[in-house]
Amino acid sequence: MPNLSRREALGALGAPAILKSQRRGRPNFLFLIADDHAGYVMGCDGNPLAETPNLDRLASQGTRFARHHCNSPVCTPSRQSLLTGLLPHAAGVTRLPTRLDRNKATLAKQFQTAGYATAVFGKMHFNQPAEAGLHGFATMLTEAELQKQWMAEVKPREIPSTIRTKPQWRPFRDPSRIWLNAEKLPFPRHREAMKSAFLLRQGDAFLEAHRDKPFALWLSFQEPHSPYDFPVEDRDAIAPARFTAPRVGPEDAWQIPKIFRDLTDAEKQGIAAAYYTSARYLDSNIGRVLRRLSDLGLDDNTYIVYLADHGYCLGQHGRFEKHCGYAPALHVPLIMRMPGRVRHGVVRDLTEHLDVAPTITDMLGLDPLPGAQGKSLRPYLEGRKTTGRDHIFSEYLENEEAFIRTDRWKFIFCSGRRARGDGYDIDTPTPGRYTRLYDLKSDPGEFTNVGAKHPKVVEAMEDLLLTRFRATHPESQAEPQRLSREEALEWYVRPRDV
Repeated sequence: MPNLSRREALGALGAPAILKSQRRGRPNFLFLIADDHAGYVMGCDGNPLAETPNLDRLASQGTRFARHHCNSPVCTPSRQSLLTGLLPHAAGVTRLPTRLDRNKATLAKQFQTAGYATAVFGKMHFNQPAEAGLHGFATMLTEAELQKQWMAEVKPREIPSTIRTKPQWRPFRDPSRIWLNAEKLPFPRHREAMKSAFLLRQGDAFLEAHRDKPFALWLSFQEPHSPYDFPVEDRDAIAPARFTAPRVGPEDAWQIPKIFRDLTDAEKQGIAAAYYTSARYLDSNIGRVLRRLSDLGLDDNTYIVYLADHGYCLGQHGRFEKHCGYAPALHVPLIMRMPGRVRHGVVRDLTEHLDVAPTITDMLGLDPLPGAQGKSLRPYLEGRKTTGRDHIFSEYLENEEAFIRTDRWKFIFCSGRRARGDGYDIDTPTPGRYTRLYDLKSDPGEFTNVGAKHPKVVEAMEDLLLTRFRATHPESQAEPQRLSREEALEWYVRPRDV
């Protein structure tokens, strides 16, 4: 992106917009979060198969970070990292079932301290019942409570017997073709009775009640997470024939989870179509939120952040999930918009989820999160010169692995000593330590391990991993002495969640 002076940046934004921004009160904040929405499944990312007009429009009105990455390719660690501004191992949440310590500083608490009304509706992976005040949310309606209230209050219309709908979701108990919705079946409800429609109505009521006072609202959607829900009205959208099953590389066979190995190409096409249809439905709900914000006259003074907790594989390397270090699982959408404050453009420098919290506190004038480990992206939003990241870091400690990505290289380190508990078993549950190095310049699909040809690069990547761990890990002072580089990495990638 071009490096603009401060005067040039203000000129690009427009003097009337700047003056309007200076006259109005404290900005509101709206955090829109999707579950499993891969960064490559958006029209604005250049994907012609993705039907995401509302997100594309949002991106055109603000700044899109085209090479944004999550710090963990699994829900709970990624979400609690976003909320605390800490890497998952520093937040104490590196595995799916872990609860975030309620004493941790969070973005919501920073908003509360600054006098904002805070609320969250939807999927947050707190792994505990919702209660007013938890993690700084004065109003809270999350997973179990949202499900219970939705089922009690919203009675579905009858579905004609001629329309087939999906069965109950039973991952790992049913064959993967069923729980991954290879037949592209709709959820057995019409649009107005879907859970996400109910979630939106809760958000609408909150916005209506807080249109004259500063608010910080989180709306967290479950789409397009498997089994890729969408209403019966959308059942004919996006045909499976539009997709081609991704090729599997010559080195992939050993690492493909056993549960995916019997999927046919036709089933893979159906899974992709179901996912893209669910992403289309997600986009329509994003559009509804944005229209409501506009109808209430709030869009001009609301700072919006859209992202997903992590990416998703749709057959790449034989996988249909996240839980790994390949690019589709780590590449995440990130869009920020605020009229008069955020420039219109695309950032192609590397960025991490870890940078989101410092950016929000910086842009809205909140106290920084204690110990926040990212860097503010505000210079990008204002068109100012800044030094970008030379790498991104991510970790999946359920499988004791960590990842580095630079402009040229992708590096994967795994202890191979932990039998993973996420259901994605391979033939050898504990294969022993391994590393993978991919040259993204010649091999963007990450198919060929070139570590043996570039031992110095492997050493440099291991050193980079160690540097990030040692600078951020709460137990770094207890690192045993006289460990080799690989032994030290194995010590750091062990999950220590309480």
